[in-house]
Amino acid sequence: MTPRIAAARPAAAPATVGEVRQRNRSQALRSVILSGQTSRAELARDCGLSVASVTNLVSELISEGLVMEAGSVASSGGRPVTLLAPNPSGAYFLGADVGERGVAVELFDLTMTRIDREFRGGAEGEQLDAIGRDLDAALDALRDRNPDAWPRVVGLGLGLPGIVEQGADGEQTLYAQSLGWPAVPVRQLVTHDIAVFAENGAKTEAMAEVWDGAARGVDEALVVLLGRGVGLAIVSDGELAHGLTSSAGEWGHVKIVRGGRVCRCGGRGCVEAYLGADAILASWREAGGQFDGSGWGALGGLLDAEQAGDTVAAAVVEEIVSTLGSALGGLVNLTNPERVVIGGWVGLRLMESLAPRIEEATRREALVRPGGQFTLAACRFGGDTVALGAAMMPLESLLGMPRGARSGFSQPAT
Repeated sequence: MTPRIAAARPAAAPATVGEVRQRNRSQALRSVILSGQTSRAELARDCGLSVASVTNLVSELISEGLVMEAGSVASSGGRPVTLLAPNPSGAYFLGADVGERGVAVELFDLTMTRIDREFRGGAEGEQLDAIGRDLDAALDALRDRNPDAWPRVVGLGLGLPGIVEQGADGEQTLYAQSLGWPAVPVRQLVTHDIAVFAENGAKTEAMAEVWDGAARGVDEALVVLLGRGVGLAIVSDGELAHGLTSSAGEWGHVKIVRGGRVCRCGGRGCVEAYLGADAILASWREAGGQFDGSGWGALGGLLDAEQAGDTVAAAVVEEIVSTLGSALGGLVNLTNPERVVIGGWVGLRLMESLAPRIEEATRREALVRPGGQFTLAACRFGGDTVALGAAMMPLESLLGMPRGARSGFSQPAT
C-alpha cells in the first residue's frame, strides 16, 4: 500500500511590525517577572534583542506602570547599572481552585506573589449553584479587603474539576460528569463584571509548574493531580496538550481494572476509583482501618499507621504504591517524559513519605528505556498550585500571548 503523504501546509504570512513588537514586549515583560531583577543588557541578552530595542520597550513598560527601576549595582566598567523589576502594584490577577467542597480564590500581584486568599464552602458534595455563590462571596470579600488593587485586576482564572471546552463562538463550557453536575457555561459561574478565564484544574497546576516550578524549562512532562479526583496534564514540546476539544489528559478515567470498582463517573475500574482520596480511605476502612474525617488528617493517619508498623495500613499503602506505579508506568511508556510532577493534596502527602517507593514502582512498571529517562518531583507550589496556575491565564492575557503559545493558555470565557 502506498503511504499517504499529508499535503504541505501553506506558509504562514510574515508577522507585521506591530505583531513583532507585541511579541518582543511580551517576551521582555515575561523575562522581567521571572527574573525578579535584571538589567537592560541582561534583558537584551535573554530576549535576543538589541539593547536599543529593549531600552524602548522598557520605557514603554515603565510608562504603563508595569516595570520599575529598582536601584543600581556597580559594574566592571565603573558606571552603575540600573536594575529593572516588575512593579508589584502594576497589575493584579485572581486565581481560583474550584472543587466539589468549596472554592479558594487567591489574589496575586505582578510578581505573582499571593497577597490575599479567601475560602468559601466546605460542605460535602456542593452543587453548581452553591459553587457559584461561593465564588461570588469570595470575590466580594477580596474586593472589600483590597479596594486599591481591585481597579487593576486584569481578570479571574478558574481551575475547574472537569472538562472545559471552548466553542467556536469563544464560549467555554464545563462538563463535570464525575460530580453529577450538568454542563454549564463557565461565565454563568461568576456574576462579577470581570474577565473570566477557565481550564481544567490539572492543567492550571501544570501552568504554574511550567512557569516557574518543577517543570520549568522541561519540554516533555507529565503533571499529575491526585486529590478527591485524579487529573493529568501532558506537556509536549513545551506546550500543554489539549486534544480535539480540550479533554486530553482525563487519565483519572482510564480503566486499569476490567469490571473493577465503581467510579464516580459511572464507569468501573478507573484510576480515580483506586487513587482518589475517597477510594484510598474506603480501602483502608474496608480492610479494618479506623479513622475520623476524609481529608488530609485521615490520609496522614493511614501513612503514620503504616510507618508505625500497622500491618493493615502497610498492605493498603503497598497497594497504593503498586497501583500508582502501574498507572504512571503506562503513561511513561506512552509519552516518554523527562519529568513527572505529582501534586494535589493527596499527591503531596504521598510524596512526603513515599516518593522513593513511587519512583521505584513506576520505573519497574515502565519499559527499561523510557523508565530510566525521567525524574520524579513534587509540585513546587503545594496547595496553591491550581489557583496560581489559574491566575496565570489573566497574566498571559496581559502579556498578549495567544492560545497555542508555549503555555497553552485559554481565552477569556464569554
